Amino acid sequence: MASLPCTPKRRRGSRSIGTALAALALLVTGGVTGAPAAGAAASTCPSANGQWDAPGPFTVNSASNGRGTTVFRPVELGTLGCTTHPVVLWNNGARSGLDRYAPLLNHLASHGFIVAAAEGNAGTGGPMLQGLNYLTTENGRTGSPYQGKVDLTNVGATGHSFGGGAAVDAGADPRVDTIAPIYPLTFSSGSRVRGPAVFFAGQYDTIVPPSTVRRTYGQATQVPAIYAEQRGADHYGIPGLHGPVTAWFRFHLMRDEQARGLYFGSDCAYCSSSAWSVFERNPRAEAVPGP
Repeated sequence: MASLPCTPKRRRGSRSIGTALAALALLVTGGVTGAPAAGAAASTCPSANGQWDAPGPFTVNSASNGRGTTVFRPVELGTLGCTTHPVVLWNNGARSGLDRYAPLLNHLASHGFIVAAAEGNAGTGGPMLQGLNYLTTENGRTGSPYQGKVDLTNVGATGHSFGGGAAVDAGADPRVDTIAPIYPLTFSSGSRVRGPAVFFAGQYDTIVPPSTVRRTYGQATQVPAIYAEQRGADHYGIPGLHGPVTAWFRFHLMRDEQARGLYFGSDCAYCSSSAWSVFERNPRAEAVPGP
């Protein structure tokens, strides 16, 4: 099946130049909620140089806090050029534990993120946000290994299936800057999300079919939103998303400019990539500048 072209190539003719320029002006001046503005300060963390699928430079470990959150993190916080580390919140699918998702969560930690993973199976954002509360306390606690090392101004959320729905719910919290739910089964409207969002679907997912994910994406008209349907994937194609999820968070939470062109710009790499059976961007995402 041939790869479908990205949304700009299908829609550009239907939007006036004035509308496009107005959307771009909103973006640059901060009017598009949560979108990284052009020229925003880059993280001190060095770029992965396009190696999003490969393990990052950090050695990682994980441990439960005994209160419902397991933290996956770089062993040596504040090193390798990263003075602080952005946060990624995680929630499990309805019938899965953290052991299923450890490869992805360790992968994100190896790229410099502190991942606060809810240990249960809630379909709402509350347990994920408890993890954020924990890191907030630890960041300010004298003697904590996290003291001064957590970048609480850059927070993302993701999760799988039921947990993807929880990530959408968490995206309504003002502390959460961006979300990347994986095959999300949502009980919260995408219209509540406050920052940029990419919604991953599986082309052959029969548990959470693409139409379900696309509906949530269609509700998120208030933010830059992308619908990425993973070619050939069922409900458990997560290994194939390690790179795309990492790149999304590297751009939005670390301002890693090498990741921008995958999702944004008129010639975005994912727009025509064979990795996706459908790749669509809403008008606000179309307005995000490319490299």
